[in-house]
Amino acid sequence: MTHYSRHDGARIGLAQRMLQVNWTLVVLICLTASIGFIMLYSAAGGNFEPWATRQMVRFGIGILGMLFVAMIDIRIWMKLAYVAFGVSLVLLAAVEFAGTGAGGAQRWISLGLFNLQPSELVKIAMVLALARYFHGRSHEQIGNPLYLVVPLLIVFVPAALVMKQPDLGTAVLMVAVGGAIFFLAGVRIWKFILVVLGALAAIPIGWQYLHAYQRQRILTFLDPEQDPLGSGYHILQSQIALGSGGLFGKGYMQGTQANLNFLPEKQTDFIFTMLSEEFGFVGALTLIGLYLLLLIYGYAIALRSRSQYGRLVALGITSTFFLYIFINVAMVMGLIPVVGVPLPLVSYGGTALLALLFGFGLLLNVYVYRDIRLARTTED
Repeated sequence: MTHYSRHDGARIGLAQRMLQVNWTLVVLICLTASIGFIMLYSAAGGNFEPWATRQMVRFGIGILGMLFVAMIDIRIWMKLAYVAFGVSLVLLAAVEFAGTGAGGAQRWISLGLFNLQPSELVKIAMVLALARYFHGRSHEQIGNPLYLVVPLLIVFVPAALVMKQPDLGTAVLMVAVGGAIFFLAGVRIWKFILVVLGALAAIPIGWQYLHAYQRQRILTFLDPEQDPLGSGYHILQSQIALGSGGLFGKGYMQGTQANLNFLPEKQTDFIFTMLSEEFGFVGALTLIGLYLLLLIYGYAIALRSRSQYGRLVALGITSTFFLYIFINVAMVMGLIPVVGVPLPLVSYGGTALLALLFGFGLLLNVYVYRDIRLARTTED
């Protein structure tokens, strides 16, 4: 059971909490999402339908939810961490029995008005659960391998369920974020080396369990020109579009690869490619600059928090955001295999966008309650 210290301060009033919100971070989020609206309008050939309007409505709902999350006492979020993880895990398991499929994958649960993707929720819930667990452990306990069994299960059980859907990109992202939180919580580096060596030794076994199209994606990554009209088509078209944009691009809604439909999934996974074709290197650099500012604010909030729980939540959310960006941009440039990870705040999406804004709400929450000290079970 976690106890609060006598230094945890008086309850913060609503007006004070509103003043404490990091509004610069909110403005940066809105600016980045606005680039997404502009590109979705272009992807539809100069039309708000079918993507831009829906994305704006979802963002409007999500931004209100984000501020609501930021206002709730951080101690309540810590109490709810395991509950949130349990609920998201049940939803993830339910996909196996009651999920709906598309494109060969079964990842969604139909709720009538919209389809829910539980893997997006479990990524955020996993960060909350790991932060609460490590917050309550002493440095000596974290050094004992027996105390790492529970957090390993928190990472690998949902990752295995996500792999089964199949969604290799999300599973890899979850393991990477989990590894980052383990490291930041104080787990020794030699234990990571053992895990990496074990994973490398297991590659021949894991290869047999990959779906045929997943194996083909990896082979295509190694040699995309072996099948330019088949498995290599996406990445070759993406590289052509990226290169043709030049320094300043072809102009808004003037991208030939995107508007003539040579570029696949231009509203989701390959939206960065479309932006680069229309606005060139300068446009791509502008978006990356906005992402960089968001990451700087996220890590600065983590360093500013006086509680271990707040630090780990902020680091986990910001690291998830960073990995989203890195994997998507590296994927469309052909630096890693295509694994179907959207560009955060910009790609068209429902659950992914709302889950990300929920995560930013938790980040803002850590900032609002940055001076609250939460005593740990075995320390303070």
